[in-house]
Amino acid sequence: MTNHLPILPILVPLLTAALSLFVEHRRYGPRVQRSVAWSGMALLALVEALLIAATSQGEVMVYLLGDWPARLGIALVADGLSGWMLGTTLLLAAACLLHACTGWDRRAPHFHALFQFQLVGLNGAFLTGDIFNLFVFFEVLLIASYGLLLSGGRGLRLRIGLHYVVFNVSASTVFLVALGMLYATLGSLNMAEIGQRIAELPPSHLKLAKAALGLLLVVFCAKAALLPLYLWLPESYARAPAAVAALFVIMTKVGLYAVLRVGTLWFGEGAGALAGYGADWLLWAGAATLLLGALGALAATRLRVQVAYLVVVSAATLFIAFALGNAGTISAGLYYLPHSTFTAAALFLVADLIRRRRFRNGERGERDLAAALPGKTVPGLLFLVGAVAVAGLPPLAGFLAKAALLSAVPAAHTGMVWAVVLGGGLLVIIGLVRSGIRLFWHVPGEEDAAPPPDPDVPARPFETAATSLLLACAVAMSVFAAPLMRQTDAIAAQLLAPQQYLHDVRGTVPQSRQP
Repeated sequence: MTNHLPILPILVPLLTAALSLFVEHRRYGPRVQRSVAWSGMALLALVEALLIAATSQGEVMVYLLGDWPARLGIALVADGLSGWMLGTTLLLAAACLLHACTGWDRRAPHFHALFQFQLVGLNGAFLTGDIFNLFVFFEVLLIASYGLLLSGGRGLRLRIGLHYVVFNVSASTVFLVALGMLYATLGSLNMAEIGQRIAELPPSHLKLAKAALGLLLVVFCAKAALLPLYLWLPESYARAPAAVAALFVIMTKVGLYAVLRVGTLWFGEGAGALAGYGADWLLWAGAATLLLGALGALAATRLRVQVAYLVVVSAATLFIAFALGNAGTISAGLYYLPHSTFTAAALFLVADLIRRRRFRNGERGERDLAAALPGKTVPGLLFLVGAVAVAGLPPLAGFLAKAALLSAVPAAHTGMVWAVVLGGGLLVIIGLVRSGIRLFWHVPGEEDAAPPPDPDVPARPFETAATSLLLACAVAMSVFAAPLMRQTDAIAAQLLAPQQYLHDVRGTVPQSRQP
């Protein structure tokens, strides 16, 4: 069974999704549907724990889905980076499912099946060793996200959701074109095989290879919301249901994962003329995105839009860390990745708690930062912890990650990176402080158009528990910072020395087939 571990994080949610569709009939009821969903999550947690343990010491597990040669073969590859991303996704998904099971899952058709298909796409993207199947898993998670975003939607949410669909379909089309160009140039879509062939690329093929690889990077940056391709994100995430918006936070990290994976495999020191391809552009684009995202968070008049811009800020910070490309910055970025994911997702859920207490009928105005709640509330405490965490203030993990990042910046980029990271952080702090004051300390006057808050509307306990779980994960990352940073150091070292990855994959996948 150990040999089959790499495929189980894909199979388990796939089978759970199928069973969820089977029990959707009204004769079963929500209790049975939720039992199936949580049983699948428990089994997935066990499988991923075993997989993470198997790869924690630098091992690379390769799983073939057929005995085809490398240029055609489909392989799954699990290493330290895959395990890190799978663990982050699992913890986030558990909290989102807990929040949704308080009642929203009954209002969204096929919610549990779509939720599990989303996990299939996410887990598959982190495990695939084939660039074409990265495209396939991208499409699986995106199709599931269309259903989750548009379920029960109407009016403005439906219109914004359609913009989200059109943008991602366009990006997927470019992805497919880039894959065709890449296969025509290199003759393979296996990531390890491409890494080997790029190093041996003749000069006559270099321009076409750069065009194909440039298109791929554009697609990954679009998925990760890099300037100027982030404008689709704020309103899409802000209009999604709370549990769905929280789950969507990890989707930007899939694009970042792809940039990091192909960057270390294909554009390392042994890549010849393509060594470091696109790194400078990603660095400066990441810096510009961070500043504009911070300005968006400062200017936001709705809390959920502000949190959506904080997702953009966290993605931009990771672009800077990964583009710098040394072991210290990559390790700091990997440590920051789950922290920023948990805190941004928690703030989406906090925004939903605040909305529920403000209006008894569940409606909200466009300027929801203009109406206040009593300061001594559970949402107020959760907002405080989330704001401190996402702003990168001590003693939480966001501060530790940014300190590690700034200390590892190469001398050539020290001034720019320090100015952007610290300046963007200051803008985020100002925006969050203003939001906290207007939400919890501001006394509404006659000029406030929003109805008065209703503190007597209780939050459902499982919603509070889901939010607390995410914030507890962020706090736990601070408490266990030393062992977690040792793990990210090991992952960064493994990524920057991809010879073992290339050797294991190319030694397992058949390179040719005799006639």
